[in-house]
Amino acid sequence: MSEHPAKAFPVSWDQFHRDSRALAWRLASEKGLRAVVCITRGGLVPAAIVARELGIRVVETVSIASYGEDRQQGELKVLKGITPELLEGQGEGVLIVDDLVDTGATMKVVRGLLPKAHVATVYAKPLGRPLVDTFVTEVSQDTWIYFPWDLELSYAQPIHGKG
Repeated sequence: MSEHPAKAFPVSWDQFHRDSRALAWRLASEKGLRAVVCITRGGLVPAAIVARELGIRVVETVSIASYGEDRQQGELKVLKGITPELLEGQGEGVLIVDDLVDTGATMKVVRGLLPKAHVATVYAKPLGRPLVDTFVTEVSQDTWIYFPWDLELSYAQPIHGKG
C-alpha cells in the first residue's frame, strides 16, 4: 500500500461508536447468541459495544497474524485460539465480530474454526463481503479505512491545496 492512498476514509471515535451500535441494532433480532468472539485487534472495540448492547457477557478473542516483521503479508498464523467450549457445536450461538472484512483471508480462517457462527463486521469490502452475514457499511476495495486508534488530531490541508 502507498503512503497516501487515493481513497482514504478516516473514521472518528464518535462515528465508529455510532456504526458499532448500528451493527448491534442489525443483530438484535438474532436468536440464541450466547457468546462473542472478536478478531483482535480491530474487533475489540466493536465487540465490546455489540456485547453491551445485546447483553452478551461471554466475550472471547482470536488473534491471527498475517504480516511478518518485514511488514509483508504472508501465511496466516493463529496466535491465540478460541476456548474449546465455544468450538463445541461448530460455533452455533457464537457471534464473530471484527471492524472490517477486507480480502476475507482472516475471516476464512475464523469461519473454518466456527463454521456455524454468525459473522458481523462494521465495514465490508467487496472481496470479503461474501464471508459476512451482517455488516453496516460497504466501502470500495481500494479504500483505506483509518480507524480512530490509528489517528491523532492534526491540521488538515484543504482539498484545493491552498491554506
